[in-house]
Amino acid sequence: MKRVNTSRLIDIALVEFADIVDDAYDPDINELRILLVDGSFVDIWWSLKLERRYSFHWERKSLDGKIYRHDNAPHKRWRRFKTYPRHFHNGSEDEVVESDLSESPEEALRQFLTFIRNKIT
Repeated sequence: MKRVNTSRLIDIALVEFADIVDDAYDPDINELRILLVDGSFVDIWWSLKLERRYSFHWERKSLDGKIYRHDNAPHKRWRRFKTYPRHFHNGSEDEVVESDLSESPEEALRQFLTFIRNKIT
C-alpha cells in the first residue's frame, strides 16, 4: 500500500471541519487521530501490508455507548452486502449496513467528517 498523505488530511480536518475538530495528528505511518469538540475521537488507519485495507472509526463509547466505523475487513458475517467486504458499523459492532465510503482518502475523510458533523450539531 502506498503511504497516505496524512499531513494533507490533517489540514482538511482542521480547516474544513474546524467547527467540530479540536485537533488532529498522525501517531504513526498511515494513521490519523482526530479529537472532536464533543470529547469523542476518530481513529483512521490504512494498512501498510494489506492492499486497500482501512478503518474509519468514531469512538463514542464514553459519551453514549456508540461506535461508528467504516472498514473493509472481510468478515464472513457481512458477505450478504453488495459492497462486501466494505461495511459500516452504525452505532454498534452488530448494527451493520453497506458502506459507500469513497476509496480516495481525502474524499473518504470528508464523507466521514460530514456524517459526524450531522450527528453532533
